[in-house]
Amino acid sequence: MGTFAGIDYPTWWFLVIGAVFTGYAILDGFDLGAGALHLFFNKEASRRTALNAIGPVWDGNEVWLVIGGGALFAGFPEVYASLLSAFYIPFMIFLVALIFRAVSIEFRSKEPMLWWRKMWDICYCISSGLLAFLLGFILGNVALGIPLDKDHIYRGDFPGFINPYAIMVGITSLSLFMMHGAIYLVMKTEDRLYAKLTIIVRRTTIFFVISFVITSFYTLLYIPHLVDQIHENPSMFILPVIMVLAIANITRQITKRKYFFAFLSSAVVISVALIIVSLELYPTILYTPDPQNSLTIYNSASSQKTLGIMLTVAAIGVPLVAAYTTFVFWTFKGKVKLDETSY
Repeated sequence: MGTFAGIDYPTWWFLVIGAVFTGYAILDGFDLGAGALHLFFNKEASRRTALNAIGPVWDGNEVWLVIGGGALFAGFPEVYASLLSAFYIPFMIFLVALIFRAVSIEFRSKEPMLWWRKMWDICYCISSGLLAFLLGFILGNVALGIPLDKDHIYRGDFPGFINPYAIMVGITSLSLFMMHGAIYLVMKTEDRLYAKLTIIVRRTTIFFVISFVITSFYTLLYIPHLVDQIHENPSMFILPVIMVLAIANITRQITKRKYFFAFLSSAVVISVALIIVSLELYPTILYTPDPQNSLTIYNSASSQKTLGIMLTVAAIGVPLVAAYTTFVFWTFKGKVKLDETSY
């Protein structure tokens, strides 16, 4: 089996995919959260300002989702096939919500009529909130385990996905992104909208903390396979400690109105949460109630030659996308100013 720096190719590809999806969750997370908050802004100028805060970056943020999906297909094609066939309905809903969200952003400012703008405001808010919820909903079901047979074919039905744990993870994901988005918006706004967002930031933080605590307790009590690795490796206890400290720092920085550091802490929370889930499942990618039918990084990976070539491509391509993303954020840094070219 091919290795690089003492780590085998499947593990490297697992790390690459994890890093890309983490980047997507951090970047698209704040603009999904901003969209989910959109109807909390009553004035036309406030809604336009909120839209233009994410306007230069929202479509670029979604590039990370495309890269992650492509990387999953290239590196672990059997996981890609089983995952998308199992979650066919949720992914179709996700795709429709993505389309309506993009259309809402682009179409809203094309006509001046009040009913037109209000219609797209509602579509934008609902689709953004639905996307944030579905990301957690799908993650919750993947972490919980899905029924696959020995040929790795899904043997369940859609109602089986609607379970308390997936719903709780979905709500936690929504609350986390709403907090993440509110912090981002407060950094990009000023005057009365800034004052309103300082209140919204505190409320979304409370919403997230409550959701996080409930979901964490449920996981500890009823989902034992998601805490086995921490029980067996006490050194991993540092990860939940980092997460708790990051959450505490969010509230601390919000109180001091140092929102940039609160935003960084929020990004740390997203990253550590995904790292914990990944480490608890590793080397499994799709867990099933019957471990013999689970898909791991070894029984679902592409050939060693394929993985080796793609790792080289990823080592060149991912930093380029990261550099472009950094350039865009640097170019459009600062407070939002509305003009005739704004949404």
